[in-house]
Amino acid sequence: MGAARRDGARLGRWLSGITALVGCLLFLGGFVLVAVLYQPYAIPTDSMAPTVRPDDRVLAHRVAGAEVRRGDVVVFRQDSWGELPMVKRVVAIGGDTVACCEDEGRLLVNGRPIVERYLDVGEPASTTPFEHEVPPEELFLLGDRRADSLDSRTRLMEGEPATVPRDRVSARVEATVWPPERFGPLPRAHGFADLPGGLSQPGPFRPLLWAIASGAVLILLSVLVGPVLRGMTRTGGGGARGR
Repeated sequence: MGAARRDGARLGRWLSGITALVGCLLFLGGFVLVAVLYQPYAIPTDSMAPTVRPDDRVLAHRVAGAEVRRGDVVVFRQDSWGELPMVKRVVAIGGDTVACCEDEGRLLVNGRPIVERYLDVGEPASTTPFEHEVPPEELFLLGDRRADSLDSRTRLMEGEPATVPRDRVSARVEATVWPPERFGPLPRAHGFADLPGGLSQPGPFRPLLWAIASGAVLILLSVLVGPVLRGMTRTGGGGARGR
């Protein structure tokens, strides 16, 4: 009986160690991959509200400009727009004709009205009318707060190049991570889904988040299992001596 208990205790300690090892691999590996695949970014203005707001911290998946699709919220740097990285939404790509607005105040891309559920309720797609044919390998970018955003429309009205080359994009914003009450992935821009090319594929944010959370749970379980097993071994050993 004592040998069986000792064997069981050894097996339990081995399982506890394996659980801790797997937990550490998932937990630390998830954080490492997040650091490699994503860049953090602090939102400086309210031009992308309500999707992201001033002082929000977001994670942006590092992608090449060629991977960008309509509806993506991207981080880019364009010297003619300013010295700092900026965050805007891609509403049209090279070859598209983008215009605003149709009778219901919606954006038109290649003549097709786009439902933009991420805008504030009742806000039109633009407070100023415009129409533009996007050059190849360029992107037409708007802020989600259309009444207060310096974007491609502003450049167009000023007689400046309105678009941004694809290769100026460094990342695609996927999730808000701070403040805690706003934690989570950005809503998908389904209004662009039926256009050629569809929507971009989500990055690995959700799987990595599950890996980190699972790793933390396994580490906690391994910490709790050890004392339980030691207690069971002591209880078993005490009973044998008493007999």
